[in-house]
Amino acid sequence: MQNFSDTLGQVFRAIAANKLRSFLTMFGIAWGVGSLLVLVGLGEGFRSGQHKNFEKLGNDLVMMWNGTIPAVANQHTGMRPYQLTLSDAEALRKLPELRALTVELQRSDLYEVSQWSNISGHVMGVDPAYPGIRFIPLDQGRFLNAADLADRRRVAVLGAKAAHLLFPGHPFLGEAITINGMEFRVIGTVQSLARGNNDYDDQKIYVPVTTMQEIFALTGENVPADALTSIQYQPTKPGDASQATPAVHRVIAARHGFDPAMTDAFQEWDTMHEMKMVSAIFNAMDVFLGGVGIVTLALGCVGIVNIMLVSVTERTREIGLRKALGATHGSILAQFFWEGLLLTGVSGLLGIAGSALFMGALQVLLTGKINGFDPPRIVPWSAALAMGALALCGIVAGLYPAGKAAQLDPIEALRRE
Repeated sequence: MQNFSDTLGQVFRAIAANKLRSFLTMFGIAWGVGSLLVLVGLGEGFRSGQHKNFEKLGNDLVMMWNGTIPAVANQHTGMRPYQLTLSDAEALRKLPELRALTVELQRSDLYEVSQWSNISGHVMGVDPAYPGIRFIPLDQGRFLNAADLADRRRVAVLGAKAAHLLFPGHPFLGEAITINGMEFRVIGTVQSLARGNNDYDDQKIYVPVTTMQEIFALTGENVPADALTSIQYQPTKPGDASQATPAVHRVIAARHGFDPAMTDAFQEWDTMHEMKMVSAIFNAMDVFLGGVGIVTLALGCVGIVNIMLVSVTERTREIGLRKALGATHGSILAQFFWEGLLLTGVSGLLGIAGSALFMGALQVLLTGKINGFDPPRIVPWSAALAMGALALCGIVAGLYPAGKAAQLDPIEALRRE
């Protein structure tokens, strides 16, 4: 009786007898597997990059800016502007639908000077809650606290690039800078928040919002003394602002004298809603790219089935001779089954290894180089899908031709030319 090692020996001899054909067949499967993994990895790289961009803004974040109230709903005529204020923020803090809230008063027309250099950065009046809602990782020193706001202290926290430009190669904690001639003491710095070549956030300088309103308040007709440029909040329910946003609208509309149903009056950005839209797009992309990879893999599988059927036809006399000499139905079946399975399995593993090496090289070369994109990497579910598809391909490519071979009548097989 033929043992398993004898069967494998026959399989390897059959593959070696047709080296080029075996190589091309295996290349088709390897290419299909590699394509599936790389295509899905590319989609996940875009998804991961976009997630990181949103995380650098802050989690579960809704931003609201000053708006304009239309005279008639859904019409952009007779618009009346309104300013968000610190008192609006205090009213919103009482809402049970919000778990956290912070404010911004931003100006980009101020001039900052140190003893070493000068810049024209973006001065942000904020409160102590700001780094808990926005992604503001502290590098050195401390951030603003409640006492800074209550006492209207002239202290500043510098962004990474602002610190580098104002104090090139020099210590800065405890040093003084002037903002439009007003002296401020540096109490801390923020880690770099740059995204690719976009270093806008690194140029910011953070000061207490109360100090900002006292010295550098917004000016203009009918602008309140405590005017802000933005109010930003997180809903009580993580990842869902469906209850928080209407509650905020009701408070702001009541305080500024308009109907909260006038959605055109609100200028806001819900990052949670945006992230869900982005995720839906990338889910569709994964399905599409995965489908393309599966089709490519299926074509390789068809190629193996075809080659195995050709092999059965070419070796008809050999099969007939072996059966005439006593080879069993099972041994013939096993030989062709293992030949198809071996071709599929080895080529699939080569495809996985090749795609892993390719994506590993991209990780080294491109990590952090392209804003909003992470290099592709092997995604576990795509690898599992590839292995499942390979197993199916191997069984089909092995069993069907093997069955054809095993069913051959030895006398008829020996008669064939």
